[in-house]
Amino acid sequence: MNKGNKIEASGKGLIPFLVFIGIYLGSGLFFQLKGVEMAFYQLPAPVAVFCGIISAFLLFKGNINEKFETFVKGCGNSDIIIMCTIYLLAGAFAAVSKAMGGVDSTANLGLTYIPIQYIAAGLFVIAGFISTATGTSVGAIVAVAPIAVDLAGKSGVALPIILAAVMGGAMFGDDLSIISDTTIASTRTQGCEMRDKFKVNIFVAFPAAFITIALLLVFGKPEVAPAAAEYSYNLVKVMPYLFVLVLALAGLNVFVVLTGGIFLSGAIGAYYGDFTVINFAREVYNGFANMNEIFLLSLLTGGLAAMVTKAGGVEWILEKIQRRIKGPRSAQMGIGALVFLTDIAVANNTVAIIINGPIAKKLSENYKVDPRKVAGLLGIFSCIAQGLIPYGAQMLILLGFAGGAVTPMEIMPLLWYQQLLAVLGIVSIYLPFSEIVIKKSPWVGKYEVEGA
Repeated sequence: MNKGNKIEASGKGLIPFLVFIGIYLGSGLFFQLKGVEMAFYQLPAPVAVFCGIISAFLLFKGNINEKFETFVKGCGNSDIIIMCTIYLLAGAFAAVSKAMGGVDSTANLGLTYIPIQYIAAGLFVIAGFISTATGTSVGAIVAVAPIAVDLAGKSGVALPIILAAVMGGAMFGDDLSIISDTTIASTRTQGCEMRDKFKVNIFVAFPAAFITIALLLVFGKPEVAPAAAEYSYNLVKVMPYLFVLVLALAGLNVFVVLTGGIFLSGAIGAYYGDFTVINFAREVYNGFANMNEIFLLSLLTGGLAAMVTKAGGVEWILEKIQRRIKGPRSAQMGIGALVFLTDIAVANNTVAIIINGPIAKKLSENYKVDPRKVAGLLGIFSCIAQGLIPYGAQMLILLGFAGGAVTPMEIMPLLWYQQLLAVLGIVSIYLPFSEIVIKKSPWVGKYEVEGA
């Protein structure tokens, strides 16, 4: 509730968020018990959010027009609109690039030049690059997993290790990609640039990846090197991914970068005879449509978050958390724990980030933690959880390609990248080596970086 301009903490203000999470989680558990495939993805997340919104209108004080105005202002928040627009452009880029053969060429390029005797480590690298380039861990798994299963059978490498390598690479890219929905959500909720999150996270993700590759080289050696195969690729079709990655890291406006990437992919597709103008337009629209769920989820969650904040729900959480927080480092641990546990509950790392974004931003301001570091933590700990849970989309799709030959319990102990990322993520809080980038990179903000 409000008293003047000050928001008074109220546990009641949190109920709509709990309704949203409860319905989303409850439906997933229900379908899981029924044995339905992709159980946690049967109920669309925007519908669950809408139930939370209805409960907010019923529970909160004020007339209907006041509540509706708060909701619409939340939906129309500039960060929310920017985030949704980037989702659409990222979806269009991914769809057009895939349709013109970019994903296939990228996978085949890696398989051509990575020695076959290093197959497990090679699959980690290929999945990591595809996921980083396309912004989707699920897309990387869909592209690489069928090849991985085939190579496991031919090489004698244990299938669980091969699948764990693909999963680790996919989550590496999901966290680091400039155009992934997790990066878009974490940076927009904290008000920082996507390239800044990338620069912060490489200090955590790269060491974890290097150690994982070393482990895969040792424990993922094939008993019999499979016969070399010829893989068809076109280097030109890989260029749009490099174009987007390099220009985004160079600091060019993300709208310009993604729009340029879309038209570059379209031009390459037209040159090689895959696209007409109509084909190109349809793929752009397909990309937009692919982001419909996350677009609506972000828009509706923005409105719900505004209502929950005005009713004192966010302040109530902050009061409870701050009793256990002693300073910047424990604040960061709290942020990591919140997004990790939320992802376990909702089985969607983007949803977990969107839910916790406002809370993380408040903690960032209260304890003077740099927003770029907070965005990095949101990405890291949500991707750790998403890459470990046996009921997440990534794991379910991965196991689907294995045809029932492997169980989640066989893969989970071998998910070395996620485990190392968790350890290094915590270490980075107490030994802030990533702050070297933050201090060198200018930030126009209202608070200073916390001390080392």
